[in-house]
Amino acid sequence: MNSRLKNILKKTLPLLLGVFLIGYSYSITSQEDRKNIVEAIKEADYFWVLISLLLGFLSHFFRAVRWNLLLKPIGYQPRLINNIMAIFAAYLANLGIPRSGELLRATTISTYENIPFQKGFGTIIAERVIDVIMLLLIVLITGILQTEIILDYFAAKQINYTKIITIGCVALVFGSLFYYFIKKARSGFLLKIKHIVQGLIEGVSSVFQMKNKLLFILYTLAIWLLYIAMFWVVKFSIPETADLPVSAILAAFVAGAFAMTATNGGIGLYPIAVSNILLIYGVSKTAGDAFGWIMWSSQTIMVVLFGALSFLLLPIFNKNK
Repeated sequence: MNSRLKNILKKTLPLLLGVFLIGYSYSITSQEDRKNIVEAIKEADYFWVLISLLLGFLSHFFRAVRWNLLLKPIGYQPRLINNIMAIFAAYLANLGIPRSGELLRATTISTYENIPFQKGFGTIIAERVIDVIMLLLIVLITGILQTEIILDYFAAKQINYTKIITIGCVALVFGSLFYYFIKKARSGFLLKIKHIVQGLIEGVSSVFQMKNKLLFILYTLAIWLLYIAMFWVVKFSIPETADLPVSAILAAFVAGAFAMTATNGGIGLYPIAVSNILLIYGVSKTAGDAFGWIMWSSQTIMVVLFGALSFLLLPIFNKNK
């Protein structure tokens, strides 16, 4: 398979998967179910959806502010408005081509703030590593809160704990061997992976070398608390989800977060993932689907609107550059 075909597949497969999942979701619901979902969406309290959008915007604002904390130690302090617009433009690009947003964001800040592309891109990679760590931390917290449900699920499915422990041990052995060969790599594909891993480690270590470590941590916590909060408040828009506990919201949030990485902006998969998690907590499929679609569509509309405005306004705000 040549590189051109690989690039085409990388760009189109997630989008095609999302479109397929929308069609699949439509096909497995009856006409009555579809009617009920549409009614639930129409009757939702959109005051809480607007609050969710505000919280989402604030999370992006704090991300723009935090970005300057990474850029300042390497000698750059771009205007905050350029940071915000670069971030929204990047999110919009990711809806079309996965992971293209990071490249566009670095290119944008390089164009309008004269920051070398490599340095800007390096700070974005550092951000992504921190975000992955935060997501894994939330997954861990969610797992601890869901211990009883997980054990009940294992019991219902008659899952053998010995097999799970064995698989874990085998994975640990293979992981250790993989790390050993990566560490010793001097050429070929393993060397490329080694450089990627080293880059990620360097990205994380750069955070601990900055002067405002505490401020960076506070902004990071604010970003992720706002992510959860914008998910949390949407539950009040639908009567059936209004009383969901924190554990249910966190579980659905994690499912949605992973869905966002599987298809372009979670298209198709996000509502399915969220709805299936909410089913575990006694939420009907109709209400779960409505919740998932309201959450996904509202945030996507915000990204499309502000992303498009950013593309339009960036050259206007920077006409002298």
